[in-house]
Amino acid sequence: MTSVIELYEQISSAPDEKTRARLIVEAIEHVERRFPAVNDLATNASLRETELRLQKEIEQLRGDVQKEIEKLRAETLQIEGNLKAEMGRQKVDIIKWTLGALLAHTALILGGMRYFFG
Repeated sequence: MTSVIELYEQISSAPDEKTRARLIVEAIEHVERRFPAVNDLATNASLRETELRLQKEIEQLRGDVQKEIEKLRAETLQIEGNLKAEMGRQKVDIIKWTLGALLAHTALILGGMRYFFG
């Protein structure tokens, strides 16, 4: 369909009612194909409703993420505390073993000196 004027001329020059009806139906089909049905169009109200629903979901997810972050921070602090405690125990163990080794080394040296100079 090229123009409304051409459609008018075709309808007015149609030889009978059947041809006029076919031309009108074809024009309506063309319009229906070109433009979507009204129920497929979004209204401002439906867009606003969707926006509000999405904002609510985003805020809820933001809250959930914040809770997870806080949970992970608490777990991290707990792990950090456990590591510091374990490092303290390891430090004490190292000092004990070092002192024990030094005492054993000193005893061996003194024993050797006693043997040679004794």
